[in-house]
Amino acid sequence: MDASGIGSADENIKSTARDLLVKAGAAGLTLEAVARESGVPVADVEAVFPHRDALLTALVIDAYDASGAAMEQADRTAAEAGATAGARLLAATRALRRWSFDNTAEFTLIYGSPIPGYHAPQDTVPPASRTPAVLAGIVRSALEAGELTPPRRAVAGPPLLLPEAVELFGGVPEAPFSDIIERGIVLWSNLIGLLVFQVFSRTHDSVRDESAFFDYAIAVAAESIGLEVPAGETTD
Repeated sequence: MDASGIGSADENIKSTARDLLVKAGAAGLTLEAVARESGVPVADVEAVFPHRDALLTALVIDAYDASGAAMEQADRTAAEAGATAGARLLAATRALRRWSFDNTAEFTLIYGSPIPGYHAPQDTVPPASRTPAVLAGIVRSALEAGELTPPRRAVAGPPLLLPEAVELFGGVPEAPFSDIIERGIVLWSNLIGLLVFQVFSRTHDSVRDESAFFDYAIAVAAESIGLEVPAGETTD
């Protein structure tokens, strides 16, 4: 099979696998099931993805890349329009929310319960970093533009960061923003937790407008890093 044929087979198999994720979840994803659904011999599936974990990894990478790209595009569009950092944050997080609801199976794959027996390899780390990289870029821009309000108190104790987090942000800022990276990680975890609640219908019986509540929650979370998110805009 030539390179174009392999690429076509790769995409066909992944498309079938995504359909299976919707129908049966990750637990129901096997090479045999993909072969049965696509109508091709299992040997042909194994020629592209030798085992289930290889296929899962490809799907995980695609999901992280697609969700990260949605955020990057929204942030780029907002920045080119001259938006403040707070407005850029709202645009980027709304884009991730749209992607999450439009691709619930893929969202569940990367942010839902761990898949028994599957351990994501190092190949998934760069794609997974695209989401926090967008947030870090927005926070860094806000810091450089003087759009951040200093925190009322610094987080007590020694730095809690791994070198990778410092590198992603571009270094540790001086006081009073020396803990901004830790605060950014809190913002990131709040964003994903909020999406988990909304995608899996944990807030539908608590709030009357989940889209507006999402904007509200992002604004509240942004306060922890001293960033003001504009209010009163039309929600998605």
